[in-house]
Amino acid sequence: MANIRVSLWGMLAILTALWIAADPAIFESSTFFDVRAAMVQYTGIIAIACMSVAMILALRPRWPEPWFGGLDKMYRLHKWLGITALVVAVVHWLWAKGPKWAVGWGWLERPQRGPRPVPDTVIEQVFSTLRGAAEGTGEWAFYAVVVLIALALIKALPYRQFFKTHRLLAVAYLVLVFHAVVLTTFSTWASPLGLVMGLLMAAGTVAAVIVLLRRVAVGRQAQGRIAALQHYPGVKALEVRIRVPQGWPGHKPGQFAFVTSDSSEGHHPYTIASAWNDADREITFIVKELGDHTRRLREKLHVDQTVKVEGPYGCFTFDDTQPHQIWVGGGIGITPFIARMKELAATADRPSQTIDLFHPTADYDAEALAKLSVDAAAAGVRLHVLVDDVDGRLSGERIRQNVPHWRDASIWFCGPAGLGHHLRTDFAAHGLPARRFHQELFAMR
Repeated sequence: MANIRVSLWGMLAILTALWIAADPAIFESSTFFDVRAAMVQYTGIIAIACMSVAMILALRPRWPEPWFGGLDKMYRLHKWLGITALVVAVVHWLWAKGPKWAVGWGWLERPQRGPRPVPDTVIEQVFSTLRGAAEGTGEWAFYAVVVLIALALIKALPYRQFFKTHRLLAVAYLVLVFHAVVLTTFSTWASPLGLVMGLLMAAGTVAAVIVLLRRVAVGRQAQGRIAALQHYPGVKALEVRIRVPQGWPGHKPGQFAFVTSDSSEGHHPYTIASAWNDADREITFIVKELGDHTRRLREKLHVDQTVKVEGPYGCFTFDDTQPHQIWVGGGIGITPFIARMKELAATADRPSQTIDLFHPTADYDAEALAKLSVDAAAAGVRLHVLVDDVDGRLSGERIRQNVPHWRDASIWFCGPAGLGHHLRTDFAAHGLPARRFHQELFAMR
């Protein structure tokens, strides 16, 4: 999480410094309308820069994953960038429109302006003729962005609708790039700020075109067929085994993939619940019935059905050198730990770490828990199952009572965000370094 904040605020600070360096005369502005002109430029630059980086992250690039700690963290930054762009764009719109309204209401007096200077270059002349079109299309694109980002933030909107509407942001973004290129003060393009903004918008434009052509991560997609299905009614979960004859590079336990079983529904992210074996080339997912799509899967999926698998992604891969590990898999968050236990069971030379797995769950399924117990025994993992109605809630104190050596351990958490926040805060208060608390942020919108 720290790297997400550093990246967001660092980007905003750098852009602000470059903007000031490009036009330090802003601090000498003597009238309201001089300040207004500067703020329209500044807010426009920040908004389109945030949208550009968000658009680049929409391609799911792999190279930033180690820095952020996984694609799940990159998607969190993508969300924050979208919110920042929305807020700053609204401020930009108010700076552009507000003074005009105030003049119309008689609250402000329009400044006297002479004729516009004749542009010195052909490019500047072209930009001057396009100002009206850039202002008009940019305003309508702004309205579209407000609606589309708001829809993306509404969790009640079904995923299939989010999947379809969110792609339209790429169209609005391309219009806003035209708006920004034409209306940015022409002298800015000769400054370091202009170079940075040009690179960001160029990369964002390429990303938007890739999104619209539906070519995101096509090189990381593999065709597979469903080999087996098993339903666990007690925990309302469906286990899906997919055979991938070719194209899948393998994965580490704790990673996840996007799976498409219905092109109209789009891809959905699922944590992989199996270790990779190049001999059988199968991937297992355990899907919890949490929404409209996942509740319908049991009726829609069938053995031998063709599906598309994209990945693997994520850095929740249990890599550390602590002598002890504490795993917490809340509800369906147990899946990465199942994958890791299967890998440990199949490994002759296991790491010397001692491992305690806590599985708090509100649901109970005897068959599912029996399989979990077998996996834990085979991997040499101490299993602690807590059914909420019987055993009560999991707390930091309860973990510390069961794991006396917790001070020398790392904690790997996957489950409800509220429980994760509580445990992170609790262990930090007891002196556990933040870098040793690993959490999957498995919310892609």
